[in-house]
Amino acid sequence: MFPYKDENPTILTPVVTLTLIVLNVACWIFVQGLGTEPALSQSVCQLGLIPAEFLGRAPAGTAVRISDSAACILGPSPTWYAPLTSMFLHGSWFHLLGNMWFLYLFGDNVEDAMGHLRFVVFYSMTGLAAAAAQVLASPGSGLPMVGASGAISGVMGAYVILYPFVRVHTLVFLGLLITRVALPAYLMLGYWFLIQLVGGLPAVGGHAPGGVAFWAHVGGFLAGALLVPFFKNSEFVGRRRRAAAYLSGSRWR
Repeated sequence: MFPYKDENPTILTPVVTLTLIVLNVACWIFVQGLGTEPALSQSVCQLGLIPAEFLGRAPAGTAVRISDSAACILGPSPTWYAPLTSMFLHGSWFHLLGNMWFLYLFGDNVEDAMGHLRFVVFYSMTGLAAAAAQVLASPGSGLPMVGASGAISGVMGAYVILYPFVRVHTLVFLGLLITRVALPAYLMLGYWFLIQLVGGLPAVGGHAPGGVAFWAHVGGFLAGALLVPFFKNSEFVGRRRRAAAYLSGSRWR
């Protein structure tokens, strides 16, 4: 399933959400060279989060192959900034565009319920929680972890708590057939979470299957769901409910 829109208008201009998208795209262009080599491999190795390196589980100088033509050489000491910098790097155009679309689709409404500053802190905390979950699940992995998906998973976890019954329009791929269906957020995002949880089971204690950091997604989603009560702004949430009730003529769901 691939969501393409939701029935959830915003009141605030999503300044932070748009800024995060710009920053991710800027990193892809200016740091990662639009995915060209050697900029892509160098950025992933130097700024990505490598669990074995971060925890000191692998000796310095260990070579970890990340592609047919590139390998990361692990350093002598952990890079403390890697959990943060890894959140703004991506492995491919598809990786970047997919993440930015999910951030654009769900981030504006979560920011709308928190306000700009709270959303910045929330996004950062869920991204770090996602990184911690992946490191704990695969502490000996030498593969770099990159991508904003952990923090975005936190946004999705917050979304399902804030707006469980909002309809999300989704493309469903059934072989060669593509159909559209509108599902409540709790069903669409609950299904997505279940896929991440099942996909992460083979990676416990080892490498992420297919290079996908499933446990970062699980950890970020749970962190977002747990943290949202502490970050939502009651005044903003109340304003959204009144606006929605006025526009729809029915109770805010």
